[in-house]
Amino acid sequence: MDLSADQLAAARADRRLLSVEPEGVRHAVGGSLSEEYLRGFRDAAQFLHAQVAGAVAPAQFGDTDKRTWGLQATGVADSPETGAGITVAVLDTGLDLEHPDFAGRDIETRSFVEGETAQDAQGHGTHVTGTACGALAPGGGRRYGIAHEARILAGKVLGDDGSGTDADILAGMSWAISAGARVISMSLGADVREVSAAYETAGRRALAAGTLVVAAAGNNARRGAGDAGFVGVPANSPSIMAVAAVDGALAIADFSAASSPVEGGQVDIAGPGVDVYSSWPEPDGTNTISGTSMATPHVAGIAALWSQRTGATGQELWAQLVQAAQRLPLPANDVGSGLVRAPGA
Repeated sequence: MDLSADQLAAARADRRLLSVEPEGVRHAVGGSLSEEYLRGFRDAAQFLHAQVAGAVAPAQFGDTDKRTWGLQATGVADSPETGAGITVAVLDTGLDLEHPDFAGRDIETRSFVEGETAQDAQGHGTHVTGTACGALAPGGGRRYGIAHEARILAGKVLGDDGSGTDADILAGMSWAISAGARVISMSLGADVREVSAAYETAGRRALAAGTLVVAAAGNNARRGAGDAGFVGVPANSPSIMAVAAVDGALAIADFSAASSPVEGGQVDIAGPGVDVYSSWPEPDGTNTISGTSMATPHVAGIAALWSQRTGATGQELWAQLVQAAQRLPLPANDVGSGLVRAPGA
């Protein structure tokens, strides 16, 4: 609802209210950057990375016919964990409920977007859900999913146009927490520097309930042009883990936002986010796209593996992820503790 100046002043003076802030619109983060654009900056980033590392060629990962480069780089391919017994919520544009790679899975869906079902007509939600929780052997083809036996909560908080309101996203978070999600993956956000009290409150509630929320740091950087960007809402909330993106050479992606000086605005961890192959609504079935959106479900899926391995939840699970991360020869402002790593054999 719209408030007059007098009503707004009265609301802010009411000590029963934690905060009063305007409702924003958030968008899916990533998936719209052209491959040519990304490859150009990736090549430049790899060159600079080699120079900084003393001209030693960095590790280079690429997809094979068996598994994606992200699963190789993060150690998922060698991890015995499956995500069994763990519930992962993906709050995005929904899920293609007829996709064969999700047949027979334990999936609960809910749409928070008025007038739209949980069916994904945009593609973004199906892609990120595939990375976090896709099949072990999708149709006998290339594996792209991490927690392939996890229970999936597919919450549609972004409409078919890829955008959604704070009210719908926060409602989705509340639903996921109440439904027992151990991890909530949110590949969405807005280029807003200030921390949102509403999202920070939701993040704290999640951690207290044993739920870890991970969110995309944002794609507002243009590093090749000297602009490192900044972590936006909701990833800049202190109680929400902010995820940056690296490429197959483990160099920072040109679009991946750097830490900002606000409390909670730091990048916490990094995941594979360039040229990521995953599920897509039929008839295409799969697609390869880039963004911090693609890095985020890598962290969410691996968080499910760690929770299965150790039983850790909430803040303890957060600590395990950052402690196990692979340190990279890159500034912490860009990649936090480093590249997310799955529990080993």
